[in-house]
Amino acid sequence: MRNIDVNDAIDNNPFGKFQWSVVVLCALLLIVDGYDVFVAGTVLPTLIAEWGLTKPQAGALQAWALFGMMFGALIFGPLADKIGRKKGIAISFMLFTFSTFLTGFAGSPDQFKVFRFIAGLGCGGLMPNAVALMNEYAPKRLRGTMVALMFSGYSVGGMVAAGLGIGLIPSFGWQPMFFAAAVPLLLLPLVLWMLPESLGFLIRQGQQDKAKAIYARVDPSLQLTAEDRLTYHETKGASASVAELFRHNRSLRTVMLWVAFFCCLLLVYLLSSWLPKVLQEAGYAEKASLLSLFSLNFGGMVGAILGGWLGDRFGLPKVVVAFFLAAAVSIALIGYNPPAGILFLLVFVAGATTIGTQILLYASVAQLYNLSIRSTGLGWASGVGRIGAIVGPTFGGMLLAQQLPLQQNFLLFAIPAAISALAMIVFAVSNARSANPVQLATA
Repeated sequence: MRNIDVNDAIDNNPFGKFQWSVVVLCALLLIVDGYDVFVAGTVLPTLIAEWGLTKPQAGALQAWALFGMMFGALIFGPLADKIGRKKGIAISFMLFTFSTFLTGFAGSPDQFKVFRFIAGLGCGGLMPNAVALMNEYAPKRLRGTMVALMFSGYSVGGMVAAGLGIGLIPSFGWQPMFFAAAVPLLLLPLVLWMLPESLGFLIRQGQQDKAKAIYARVDPSLQLTAEDRLTYHETKGASASVAELFRHNRSLRTVMLWVAFFCCLLLVYLLSSWLPKVLQEAGYAEKASLLSLFSLNFGGMVGAILGGWLGDRFGLPKVVVAFFLAAAVSIALIGYNPPAGILFLLVFVAGATTIGTQILLYASVAQLYNLSIRSTGLGWASGVGRIGAIVGPTFGGMLLAQQLPLQQNFLLFAIPAAISALAMIVFAVSNARSANPVQLATA
């Protein structure tokens, strides 16, 4: 009889076809998730015209899905711990795709809000469960890279939303953009069939036979017998309170990370919600304004992967500061009405240094805190960021209602990026002055 620790086995074995299938499936799910999140920005100009919305009303309309995402993360994360990651992912996926489909039948802003809130619940539940599952099947040496690749699906979804918007909205209106969500529902049987359950969940539930069947696909060379037992090692620290995040000279760095998270997600959802509408009002054609959303998300995909690679070589704080400074400059320059080619380049850079920087911020949090309080640190930073995500579209609507010149609007849009850069400079200096920065970064 052997006791086999699946954590050690996954860490020490090559990254095989089975794990790649998990990456691909999770990335496909996040493509649909990203589509759902960014589709609202593609239809916003049409909704404003059709329903006679003011800009503050349109901004509040966008925020309902983000409220749903916040609550969805709180509900479906713990639920999946009880029923399994696979079921949690399937329920979340079905909830947001079906609700997005129903949004196409909304006849009023109130109906639109309800459907978007429910869709947000599903989106908020899918992300943490997909990340947790990917983390479980990726060895430590490749975990950051695999999560970054998986996250790139989120930006691909935004690119799909922009591409479909260019083809569908001018001829058929905004409704088909939501009806298209029925197509990904066809993926649900594939998800239920191919996506593996969490090995840790199965082992905790005493389902050794199911766990062995999955593990045999991870390591086909290992011949398991009926007497062998799979174990799943979890290192758990004492229950951590938020106060722990401010001890051991971490107070300033914790606050600076929260500021960066808030401003970063504010920018991501401000730009994704309002960029097409603002550019249309600035005189760009509808097709060009929607192509800008494509450029934004393409930049986000490239920025996430490039930022992770640069962070491994030059240190995360330096890369994050550079990215936020580039974001501030590129966003400010968009307001000077550049030619279309330059516009798309600036939007690409803005996407790379805002959407792409989200992952770098999560990695910065993980490096700051030791294992016993890491989940608490990630949870609080993410929660503060979600508040920024809700504020972004609403702030954009209120600001644009003032009818300021285009240059002033984008200069104001650039302020959160500048604040983030300043916050991360303070973070980097404080990190360098800490008593044991190397130990903290590798804990």
